[in-house]
Amino acid sequence: MNIFIGSAWPYANGPLHIGHIAALLAGDVRARYHRLKGDTVCYVSGSDCYGTPVSIRAKKENKDPSEICERYHEDFIKAFDYLGFSYDYYGKTTSADHNKFVEQFHKELYESEYIYESEKPQAYCNTCQKFLTDRFLEGICPKCGAVSRGDQCEKCNTDFQSDEISDFVCSECKTKPEYVNSKHLYIAISKLEKELKELVDHSTLWRKNAIEFTNKYINEGLRDRAITRDLDWGIKIPKEGYENKRIYIWAENVLGYLSTCLSWCHNDYEKFIQFWNNSRHIYVHGKDNVPFHTIILPSLLIANKEGYKLPDEIISSYHLTFEGRKISTSQNWAVWVNDLIGKYNPDAIRYYLIAKGPEKRDADFTWEEFIYSNNSELLGAYGNFINRTLVFIKKKYDYQVPEGKTDNILTKRVKQLFINIGEKIEESRFKEAINEIFEFVRESNKYFDSEKPWITINSDKANCDETIHNCIYIIINLAILLKPFLPISSEKIIKEFNLENGWKEQEVKSGVRIAEPEILFERLEIGD
Repeated sequence: MNIFIGSAWPYANGPLHIGHIAALLAGDVRARYHRLKGDTVCYVSGSDCYGTPVSIRAKKENKDPSEICERYHEDFIKAFDYLGFSYDYYGKTTSADHNKFVEQFHKELYESEYIYESEKPQAYCNTCQKFLTDRFLEGICPKCGAVSRGDQCEKCNTDFQSDEISDFVCSECKTKPEYVNSKHLYIAISKLEKELKELVDHSTLWRKNAIEFTNKYINEGLRDRAITRDLDWGIKIPKEGYENKRIYIWAENVLGYLSTCLSWCHNDYEKFIQFWNNSRHIYVHGKDNVPFHTIILPSLLIANKEGYKLPDEIISSYHLTFEGRKISTSQNWAVWVNDLIGKYNPDAIRYYLIAKGPEKRDADFTWEEFIYSNNSELLGAYGNFINRTLVFIKKKYDYQVPEGKTDNILTKRVKQLFINIGEKIEESRFKEAINEIFEFVRESNKYFDSEKPWITINSDKANCDETIHNCIYIIINLAILLKPFLPISSEKIIKEFNLENGWKEQEVKSGVRIAEPEILFERLEIGD
């Protein structure tokens, strides 16, 4: 089976924090699992480099926007690599491939009956001598009354049009702008209600919040949206008369899924179309990005009329807070990924954000709980079982795994685990999946304790051989079961025992010699 996994593109205007990772980890779990199953996987993402957020950061630092996005693009690559993200292709919206694809896509799009031209009043700052995009407008939120920028309220998370805010001023110079007519291209999303409604109605593999949010947008009445803007930082518009404008960021960044897939196909367009239209499509992001993947992306693909396949699965996480408060980049209230690199085991971070993360509801990250999950579950249960088994083999069997016969009940248990965990992963129930695996880890520790190999090594050697043989059987299969979740530690075990690459139960190879036992997880203390 062909599997396409599109992971949301982080804005290249600031560093990644744990909220980003919590929303995106699901993509890597699915990609690793499907590769183990033998599926052909194209797992892509990239850095979102255009748009106002990057321009604002560049202005603050007195730098060119390209410098800002390139700096954070490199930071993102470093962070994702450290945390074990296995992207098949990680791009950026400033790449030549992406720009070329978007320009061609839009050129075709403009021939559609869903695209029209309209001249409407736009906010213009006479002091700054420029049109003001939403983020350069400050005013009062029409819903909660808080001071907000022109497209979304940070306090109540309401999305709105810039002309809906009151008492607005230019966020840079604080003077009141005037409205000046400006010509733009619009996509008639309102005419696509039937197609979008059918898409969500058949969404058996969408998260509940994605279905609810999408229906909310449809039921409130879909609004046409501009696909061009008065900007100088963005992709050029392939249409005469629009030389001083750029493609609106939301009308090009979601096309990055297609452009990176094409790049992954070595820019072979026929191969790309064949793969794209004959794949299971999975999109992974936070709930704030739901409309971009269930309304905007499908609208662009339908309007283009090239027959591009629409989303199959939407894996949209909820919010992750930090120590009981909303993560805020402006207030520096976050756990920054750059601060975790080299300091904390990447699998410990992955485990916490999967087992305790915002899968079905909002979740809270606390340092105390993170340290507890590492010490109690990764180190105390999983790491302890592996270490006590390997150290015993080192001391009592001179580094060689004893011969033995795997217990039939244990074999059935493991085979069923592969079925259960596979089903849960394919249904994106990651928390349930990893918790079931760790329940087996706890059972395995009880097995070791009940068999008492430290006694039977002297009183019943044959029984001790069987016990340790079974413990190794458990370890190698745990490594495969946990590889989608904890790839770094799993890979060490897989290499140690030269295991096959596949989502299936594996037997212990006779006469295996182990290396010096390695501690997979270190104990953490409050304040580390």
